[in-house]
Amino acid sequence: MDYKIKGYKPAQLFHFFEEISAIPRGSGNEKQISDYLVSFAQKRNLWVYQDSDHNVIIKKEGSKNAAALPPVMLQGHIDMVCEKNKTVQHDFTKEGLNLEVKDGILYADGTTLGADNGVAVALMLMVLDDEDITHPPLECVFTTAEEVGLLGAKALDKSLLSARTMINMDSEEEGIATVSCAGGVRIELSKTAEKQVLDGTVLHLSIKGLLGGHSGSDIHKERHNANLLMARICCRLLEGSAYHLVELNGGNKDNAIPRDCDATLLFTDQSAAVKAEELARHLFGQFQDEILPDEPAFSWEVTMEKDSYAKAFTAEDSRAFLLAMYLAPNGVQKRNLKMDGFVVASSNLGVVRTEENKQTIIFSPRSSVSSLLEELKAHFRILAKTFGFTAAFIGEYPGWSYNETSAIRKVFQESYQELFGQPLRIEAIHAGLECGLFCDAIPGLDAIAVGPTILDCHTPQEHLPLDSFARFYQFLKDVLQRLANGNIPS
Repeated sequence: MDYKIKGYKPAQLFHFFEEISAIPRGSGNEKQISDYLVSFAQKRNLWVYQDSDHNVIIKKEGSKNAAALPPVMLQGHIDMVCEKNKTVQHDFTKEGLNLEVKDGILYADGTTLGADNGVAVALMLMVLDDEDITHPPLECVFTTAEEVGLLGAKALDKSLLSARTMINMDSEEEGIATVSCAGGVRIELSKTAEKQVLDGTVLHLSIKGLLGGHSGSDIHKERHNANLLMARICCRLLEGSAYHLVELNGGNKDNAIPRDCDATLLFTDQSAAVKAEELARHLFGQFQDEILPDEPAFSWEVTMEKDSYAKAFTAEDSRAFLLAMYLAPNGVQKRNLKMDGFVVASSNLGVVRTEENKQTIIFSPRSSVSSLLEELKAHFRILAKTFGFTAAFIGEYPGWSYNETSAIRKVFQESYQELFGQPLRIEAIHAGLECGLFCDAIPGLDAIAVGPTILDCHTPQEHLPLDSFARFYQFLKDVLQRLANGNIPS
C-alpha cells in the first residue's frame, strides 16, 4: 500500500489508519472491516470473537510482569458517518476514502474522514501489534452501528468480557476526558400519502453550503439546520396560496445537522406561483442577513418552470408534512445554567424525504436527564398524531452517569499532568457514547472516554491533526504502563 501519511511516529499507527480507511465501513456495511480485524488477530495468534452483528473482541495477554493483573477494556466503534459534498462522486458502499494531508492535518477529499471512530480502531490495532509496550491483559472491543443508535454495543454478548475498567476512545478533543454523556433515541415520523399527476407551474427551492456538524457535540453551537430553514420558507409560502409538494429531501443522517435541502412545489395557479417566487427570493434575502455571519458558505437558489406537470401530494398532505417539520423541536431545548449553560436536552431535525407514496421525517433527540428525554418523546407522539403520522422510536440508548470515585480517571489525570505539564480537563458531553450501555450491563465497570482532537465530525470537512493523534498514542501507552505497574482498580 502506498501510504500517504509520512514523518509521524509510530509509523505503524498511521499505517493502520490508512488501511482501515481503504475499507468501506459505513453503518450497516461493517462486514469487510470486521473480517479484516479477525484476520489481523488470527495472524498474531490472538484470541478473537466475531458475532453475527460483526462486533469483534480481541484479547491479548498482559506483559511479562503484568500477566496476572485484572484485564482492561479498550473500546471504539468501527462504523463511520458517510457524508459527502454534493459535487463529489463517491460510493461509500464500495470505495475507500481518498485521504489527503495538508499542513499536518488529515482530510478525506470531499467526504467524511471516519476519524470518528477510526482513530480508536487504529489505536487498538497498534496496542495489539506493538510488542515493546508494557500493558495489563487487554480486551479490545470493536463495535458496529454506533452511529445509528449504538446497535452493535447493545447486541454484543458482554458476558465474554471480564474487564471492570473501560477506556473508550470516542472522545474528540485532546486534553479532555469525558466522564458522562447523554442518552438518546432515533424517532421516525412516517405517513402514507399518494401522489397524483397535476399540471401547473413548478417552483424549485434549494439550500446548500451550511456548516452542519454533529447533532450532539455541535448542537450547542446553534448552527442552522437546512431542513428547518426549508420548512420556514415553505410554510411562509403557504400563507399566500395553497400548493402541492412534489418532493422535499434534506439531510442524510439523523445524527448530523443537515447542510443541504431541496424542495419542489407545484402551483395550479400561475399567478400564485409568480408571487410565491417573489416571496421566496425575498425570504432567502432575509435569511442571508440572518445566516451569513455564522454560515459563510450558505447559498440558495430559486427557479421556476411554467406550463409544466409533475406527480405531487395533495394540498392537505403537503401542508401536514411541512407544518410537522416546522413545528418540531429542533436545536437546544434545555441548558443547565449552573454548569455554564451545558446542554441537557436537544433535538435534531436530521432527515426529511418524500417518496412515491410516503413522507418521512427523522429526528435525533438527546438528553442526560431521562425525564426530559421522555418529555421530548411525548412531544413527538403528539406531533405525529396531530398531523396524521405514525411515530417509531428506534435504538434508544441510556445516558452514562458520572462516577464520583473513578480510579481510572485518576490514572489518566496523573499521566496527563506528568506528560504534558497541565491538568486533564474533565467534562460531560451531550453526545451519546457506548459507555452507558457497557456500564449498565457490567456491574462495577469504571469507564472513561478519551481521544485525540477530531474536528468537524459528521461533515465532509472532518479533519484530524496528526500531531494530536501521535501525542494521544504516547498518552495511552503511558496509562497502560501505569496500569501494568499495578495502578489499577481491582
